[in-house]
Amino acid sequence: MLDSIQLIVGLGNPGTEYERTRHNIGFMAVDRLANFWNVSLGKEKRFYGIFGEGRLSSQLVSSGKIRLLKPTTYMNVSGQSVRACADWFKCSPENILVIYDDMDLPLGKLRLRPSGSAGGHNGMKSIISHLGTQNFPRLRLGIGRGGHGDLTTKVNQNVTNHVLGGFSAKETKALPEILSLGESVVTSILKDGLAKAMSLYNSYSIEV
Repeated sequence: MLDSIQLIVGLGNPGTEYERTRHNIGFMAVDRLANFWNVSLGKEKRFYGIFGEGRLSSQLVSSGKIRLLKPTTYMNVSGQSVRACADWFKCSPENILVIYDDMDLPLGKLRLRPSGSAGGHNGMKSIISHLGTQNFPRLRLGIGRGGHGDLTTKVNQNVTNHVLGGFSAKETKALPEILSLGESVVTSILKDGLAKAMSLYNSYSIEV
């Protein structure tokens, strides 16, 4: 089904101290979509997150409705929020698109997949656990490794510092284009389906 996505989830951590960190690029992507579609986002206790519902053209979504969610449970418990929202709206996992950061991809690259493992991402581990399946689409936005890919005793600390660190000035300059690309990918999924969007965008990259 071309209109199979009913709920779009962006992952991140709540609080101003995390607002512009690499780990929050999923939040940024959802904010971008909310702005593009003119969807108002607000706190929703039922879903342990920031939530909004908007109307789109029936050419994009047959029901005419799209839902956006930013879990505010902190990254490692994201699944609690996603499950609560999915249960409320009776969304099947395959109707949920999750957008999140990926260190294995450089900034400016993205990867769209219909399913898969958590790949070491704690937010995804939580969602897979709560939904009881890996079979839901995901859009991974690259944040790179910040030069800390070598195996040293400080790797874990470096990883934490990198994902919870802010974007550099050069990266920040490229962010609007990256988020615009993410917006185009999501529009393509809704309009043409997951397979077509994958073929169009998985080889695409933005120079940073």
